[in-house]
Amino acid sequence: MLKQVNLSKFNNTQYQIGASKLKNICWYLCNVLFFKSACPHYSIKILLLKLFGAKMGKNILIKPHVNIKYPWKLILGNDIWIGEQAWIDNLDMVTIGNNVCISQGAIILCGNHNYKIETFDLITQPISIENGVWIGAKSMVCGGAICKENSVLMVQSVAVGILENNGIYRGNPAIKIKERYIE
Repeated sequence: MLKQVNLSKFNNTQYQIGASKLKNICWYLCNVLFFKSACPHYSIKILLLKLFGAKMGKNILIKPHVNIKYPWKLILGNDIWIGEQAWIDNLDMVTIGNNVCISQGAIILCGNHNYKIETFDLITQPISIENGVWIGAKSMVCGGAICKENSVLMVQSVAVGILENNGIYRGNPAIKIKERYIE
């Protein structure tokens, strides 16, 4: 008989949030009140992210209804746009360079589960989004992905590996369809 996943044996004790329970609870409340809500005040969001440990550049625009899991695992460069309903599910480090657009509904997803073992253990990997990248609406960047400089992940596409410099990618998994030329 084949083995099956047994979620009663799931044990996540090896995963480290990187903050105290109190800090995590306080962030959860701030995230709900100021990020996941319709709050339009960018300056308040930037201040809160800094207070909770995010490393922040300048000129960052975070639209309403954005969800950020752990700001202490987030590095943002300069001149970044994060669209409505984007979700940065950073169970691991997420580094976003300069002049990056994370479009509405995009998901930055550092975690997954090991479906090959009975205990369904959590797997996390960092994500790097380099300068000039555009993550299209409702796209997903998975753990371990590296979006190289000026790459584009088109609408509803899934990045699972390395997106080359100046490459335009589409699909699930995303494949390179052409070069990006900026005039």
